[in-house]
Amino acid sequence: MAMPVLMETQLSLPLYRRGKVRDTYDLGDRLLMVSTDRISAFDVVLPTGIPDKGLVLTQLSAFWFEKTADVVPNHFLALVDSTDVDGLEVPPDLVGRAMLVRKAQRIDVECIVRGYLAGSAWEEYRRQGTVNGERMPAGLEESQELPEPLFTPTTKAEEGHDEPITWEQMVELVGLRAATAMRVRSLALYRFARDYARERGIIIADTKFEFGWLDDEIILIDEVLTPDSSRFWPADEYRPGRSQPSFDKQFVRDYLTLVGWNRQPPAPELPSDIVERTAEKYREAYRRLTGRELLRP
Repeated sequence: MAMPVLMETQLSLPLYRRGKVRDTYDLGDRLLMVSTDRISAFDVVLPTGIPDKGLVLTQLSAFWFEKTADVVPNHFLALVDSTDVDGLEVPPDLVGRAMLVRKAQRIDVECIVRGYLAGSAWEEYRRQGTVNGERMPAGLEESQELPEPLFTPTTKAEEGHDEPITWEQMVELVGLRAATAMRVRSLALYRFARDYARERGIIIADTKFEFGWLDDEIILIDEVLTPDSSRFWPADEYRPGRSQPSFDKQFVRDYLTLVGWNRQPPAPELPSDIVERTAEKYREAYRRLTGRELLRP
């Protein structure tokens, strides 16, 4: 029997933003962030949901927000673990997939940190020997660990692709103070999480962070270190010189490529075996990193 999925929420609260995966509601100086089971690929939201995906994204983000609070301040207030949290009543199906956060003014730059040469960074390096326009040593292999983590920011696009930007362009967009804080904090978060995850059998090859202004401070916002925002590899299967097995939506991307989808809406439905294999990868990443089972409604 197919497991239920939550594709969209309709709460009697002011809608703040509906993104590819999250529905966010405005509570004044706080936000209610709900992770649905929607999944996107190649910047298109698919018609098929992934069971438990929203639970994993919210609960893994909450785990990391609490664990890294001493590294970088963030917007997290509370996981919605019951139908009444801080006086806010929520429907039972949102338990475990929503969190309360402080409202911050988002800075429209994606802060990507790369510890390994993979994905678009590998494609760029293979073509021209650079990553984000910066010259790299010759002879690097696909998936090879980099000598030092690289900070490679991009634009934050509401629709379509995020575009890589240089450090100078980032400074021009957000100012030197904000750009410096975001770079320093992104690298600190990556190094902390990389070391923690490696002890639990997961390599964090790369990840992205988002930041916002709260009063006069730049804090970590949105989600953090999930299979949606990061490339997680099983450490015991790591072999440089090839692409790696991963805990994310690679099954989905591979299927869509195999069926020849042109990456334009509408996307095709996903078969049940692809859905379940993807769901299990998300669950396994959560279990390995937290040592816990998912909280369910």
